[in-house]
Amino acid sequence: MGNRVVDTRTSRGGRAVRRRRECSSCGARFTTYEYVEERPVQVLKRNGSSEEFERRKLLRSLELACAKRPVPASEVEHIVDQVEDALSRQARPEVPSSEIGGLVMELLKPLDRVAYVRFASVYRNFQDADEFQEFVDEMNLRGKREIQARNQVELPF
Repeated sequence: MGNRVVDTRTSRGGRAVRRRRECSSCGARFTTYEYVEERPVQVLKRNGSSEEFERRKLLRSLELACAKRPVPASEVEHIVDQVEDALSRQARPEVPSSEIGGLVMELLKPLDRVAYVRFASVYRNFQDADEFQEFVDEMNLRGKREIQARNQVELPF
């Protein structure tokens, strides 16, 4: 005959709708998941080519950057989820890889500085050690400025 919906909830971070259903004829209950069909986002690479965004590639690059660091796997997954969410909210069919890399760096920086530097070294494609050293020096300088700004006390007039 048919079935009726007993319960409906969002699932998997809002990417799916979970429905608990009951068969009208036998009373058996079962669960269905409904996913929004999304069009794949194309990543525009530095060399001008484009390829479909692959979650597992981004996840793998983050895992490499976070190897042997105190960054929980759940945090790495969360970063990838946030990047996917940001890409799905955009109306553009193509997104430059530089935007994705920038977003990842922004999300990774507060978690672990070493993982951040590792990811940046691949993302920024440094040509030599001097270029890499400039990046690290700039990052250290910014960190010191942030600490000074936090410790700055405003004096009353």
